[in-house]
Amino acid sequence: MKRLSLFIYFFLITVLQAAAQQSFDKTAVKSVMKRVADWQIANPNKGAEHDDLDWTHAALYMGMLDWAELTEKEDSDDSYYQWLLRIGQRNHFQIGKWMYHADFIAVGQPFIDLYLKYGNKKMIAPVMARANWVVENPAETTLELDYGKLETLDRWSWCDALFMAPPVYAKLYALTKDKRYLDFLNKEYKATYNYLYDKEEHLFYRDHRYFAKREANGKKVFWGRGNGWVLGGLVEILQALPKDESSRTFYQDLFVALATRVASLQSADGYWHASLLDPASYPSPETSATGFIVYALAYGVNEGVLDKATFMPTIEKGWKALLDAVEPDGKLGYVQPIGADPRKVTRDMTEVYGTGAFLLSGCQIYKMK
Repeated sequence: MKRLSLFIYFFLITVLQAAAQQSFDKTAVKSVMKRVADWQIANPNKGAEHDDLDWTHAALYMGMLDWAELTEKEDSDDSYYQWLLRIGQRNHFQIGKWMYHADFIAVGQPFIDLYLKYGNKKMIAPVMARANWVVENPAETTLELDYGKLETLDRWSWCDALFMAPPVYAKLYALTKDKRYLDFLNKEYKATYNYLYDKEEHLFYRDHRYFAKREANGKKVFWGRGNGWVLGGLVEILQALPKDESSRTFYQDLFVALATRVASLQSADGYWHASLLDPASYPSPETSATGFIVYALAYGVNEGVLDKATFMPTIEKGWKALLDAVEPDGKLGYVQPIGADPRKVTRDMTEVYGTGAFLLSGCQIYKMK
């Protein structure tokens, strides 16, 4: 009986190790990313908040760009770059309508990256013009977000905005070496950090309305996807800023602190749920939060910023959870809808930004050795 128990134990260990190795196999990683990317292209999201230039698609394009780079390099396949170019061209590489709102400049990130590849100034002229105007005419509104007063959205008054806008200014600074972009980035980012970052919990509130709120278990309210957005934005900033830029230290230190804290809050199922400190009240998996967090953690390990031995088990569990949410046809499920009650997330729910996060994380997983 004892020998049989030992046999079963070692058999299970072998099976689990084989499953982990399979999920990180480069061929398998590329295969699932292709299925997810192709399904999303064949099934575009439509509606008021799914305009080509909306923030939802900006996140998708960022993932598609990394995937396009990988497929062109590995397979000489430029079809995903061509897909992105068609979107830019049919919109004349314009960005959103609101002058200050972070969501409306987010699409500038992929357009800047396309310019870096193709060198066509038409690809960056609109986003540069918008950024120049904002830098020269900074908003002076409060950081107390109030949807009844739309001007309170003129600054980065909610944590999701830290993915949408700051990387634009980091990329423009890296491209032009114009210190105005860097100074604006540092000033506004630190203002939001000082306002929304809880230095005891090492997490970001969604916005000021959550300062006094508590979950059912009495814990503070910190959203999984919101903190995932922040981590994803930090990755984009760190990839853009020069290694010798002194202000980079602030972003890297924040990245390590936030990544370390968030990694410790992974649920047993491998996902990060809607609420980081009360996952039991939000039992549904949530793949957009999980995707951005796995992306950030894998980037940190690949760059030597996070300790591999410490973070790899978390990354492996997170990636395996993401794979479990992919249907055979490539549809990614369990993506929390826009503005919806996170308790209602189901397997059939998907969104373009979830696909973007999946592709970003997958490309970092593919790079791992």
